[in-house]
This record gives sequence, structure tokens and C-alpha cells, in this order.
Amino acid sequence: MIAPETPKNEAARLKSVRSYQLLDTLPEEDYDNITSLVANLLDVPIALVTLLDTDRNFLKSHFGVSLNSSPRDISFCGHAILSEDPIFIIEDARLDDRFKDNPLVAEHKAVFYAGVPLINTEGFSLGTLCVFDNKPRTLNTKEKQAIITLAKQVVKLFELRKNNLELTDTREELKIQNERLKGFAGHVSHDMKMPLANMIITSDILKKKYEEKLDEKGIEYLGNLKRASFTLSEYISNLLEHYESDKIEDSLESFSINHLLEDLVDLFQINTNCEINFPEEDVEIVCNRIALEQILLNLIGNSLKYNDKESTIIDITCKVANNLYNFSITDNGIGIPEDKLESVFDLFSTVGNLDRNGNKGHGIGLSTVQNLVKSLGGSIAVNSKFGEKTTFNFTVARPEA
Repeated sequence: MIAPETPKNEAARLKSVRSYQLLDTLPEEDYDNITSLVANLLDVPIALVTLLDTDRNFLKSHFGVSLNSSPRDISFCGHAILSEDPIFIIEDARLDDRFKDNPLVAEHKAVFYAGVPLINTEGFSLGTLCVFDNKPRTLNTKEKQAIITLAKQVVKLFELRKNNLELTDTREELKIQNERLKGFAGHVSHDMKMPLANMIITSDILKKKYEEKLDEKGIEYLGNLKRASFTLSEYISNLLEHYESDKIEDSLESFSINHLLEDLVDLFQINTNCEINFPEEDVEIVCNRIALEQILLNLIGNSLKYNDKESTIIDITCKVANNLYNFSITDNGIGIPEDKLESVFDLFSTVGNLDRNGNKGHGIGLSTVQNLVKSLGGSIAVNSKFGEKTTFNFTVARPEA
């Protein structure tokens, strides 16, 4: 018997094998289906999917034997992964110096062997899809092609598993990083709120105490300081709201949508020419009221702020269909440029338009709205004609009766 040589790239090959996290895993139907199929196609008693570890041949799938591993130094697969041919065949191991006194031959009657190296996208031979028979035989062209084709499917299963593992790791890493970012944003925001409040109060005190001593420019500077402080304070509040938008508790309430809208509109204290049309038919809603309030406050607030018409018109509809509440909010405001529509829900993405008061948005509100809509089991979309109108359509999941 001649033990198989060690590949020159063995360290890198072993690292690649272990990256799939398949060693010592339980049998899986996908692999067992392949070994069962190849055993029947070639009419052999044994078919295996193997992975060559440091000193063993791990059998990920084993049709016809109860073992799940064997020593690497006596394995046929150890020789097969060194082959440059697409398939490694031993027609009669009893006549081959490499195998004739091998325990697998002498004790387990392994006479015929055919193994296809499982070569991954990096070019490493991870193991084999192989078959054994207890008598000498040959494979015809169709049989060779069949096992080669099935070996490619095994490699695809390996790669699919690896991709899934990487996606899972990426999701976990993103989750951790997002939690860290939320914590950072929370700490920084809370730490900044008090100094900003002090700046606003101090601005008022300075103006009241020294107004007679300050010239017009000095008064203007104080006003600018106060406005900037308010803007930054609003930015921080919106940022906190965004990062807390996925913490909405799943508490359901039953309420009238029109009554909710009446309460919300009162909060805006509208002092411009404005017409807000509620749904023609009132709908009894069952959902998280607080989350829906935040969504509507943000969308209606945008319709009021980003409007350059003499008379603001906002149309709100709510209909029930397919276990969803379907909402739409349409305004006759300044609209959204077509090249900005795809990114309006991205965090910190801004359209660039100034509101009625000449202020630019922070790019946080609509991202928060999208988070809240998702938390309510719905989706949101926007369409707009720049300079004329904008419509936001969103859905909220309706609880099963």
C-alpha cells in the first residue's frame, strides 16, 4: 500500500475545507439524495460525499456504509484529490500497488473505485463524490459524465452553504454595528440636548437684557444663534426618533381614523390657507396607534411645510383590502424631482428643497416613516410630479379577526 501524498497547498486547502463548516455535521437530505442517485445510476453498493480533513476522510453522505469517517492515510480519496483528471478510477484495486494491501481492500472488499474531486471556486480539491464496488468494473462515457455532473452539484451545495453562512455572519455584524450606532446616537443626542436648550434660553436672556445696547446686526446674530440651536435640536430629536422607531411595542388599539386625523391636525395649529380632506368613509382601525400617529404626523407635516401654493390642499384616503389598511396622502406642494424619488427613504437623503420657512430638511423623517410602516407589517411608496404634487401610499397590516 502507498499512502496518498499531501498536496503542496495543504494548509490553504484545509482552511478552505473548514470555511464551509461541514466537518462533523449530521447527514443532510440534499447530499444523501445525490449519493443515492449516483449509486442507482452506476449500480454500485456504496456512494459517498467526502471531505479530506487533516488525518481523516469525513463522510458527509454515506450510502451503503454506516461509517462517517476513515483514516486519511488509507483513503482512496486522498489519491483522487491529487489527480488532474476529472475522474479518478481504480478498476481493480487488488492489482494496483497503491491499494492491493490496503485495509479497505483486504478487509472491506473495496475493489472498484471512481472518485470525482470536488473542486471549489478557489481551485481547491475539498474531497470527492465517489463510488465503490466489490468487484472489478469499468465506467462507460455516460456513467462518467453522470458522476462528474453530480459532483458539480455537490460543489454548488457547498458554495450555497458558505454563502448562507457569510450572509448570516454579515447580518449579525450589521445588527451589532447598528446597535452600537443606536447607542452612540442616543448618548450623543441626549448629551447635546441640554447645552442646546441652554443656548436657546441664553439667546433670549441676552436679547432681553442687552437689546438696547446691541445694534441691528447684534440682534440679528442672536436670532441666527437661536434659530441654529432650534434647527440642531430638531435634528437631534428626529435622529433619536429614527433610531427608536423599531422599538415600537406591539400593542393594538381600535380607533376611528377620522377622529385620529382630527386630533393630529389640531396639533399643527395651521395658520395658512389650507384644506385637508379626510377619507369620505370613516374606517375603524386596529393597529398600534402611536406608530400610526408618528407616520401621519410626519407625512402631513411634510405636506404642510413643502408647499409653495397660495392654498395648500391635502387629500387623505384610507381603505381596507386584502387584510391591509391602504392609506394615501396627496398634496399640491412643490413635489420631488424624479431623480430623487428612489432615495427619499434613505437615511440622511435630502431632496434639496427648502420648506416654507426657508429651512432645508435633515433627511431623517421619511427613513423613520419607512421603519414605522415596516414595523406595522406594511410598505410605503411615493410618486410625484415636480412642481405640482406628491402622493405617499402606505399600508398597515390588518389583524386577523
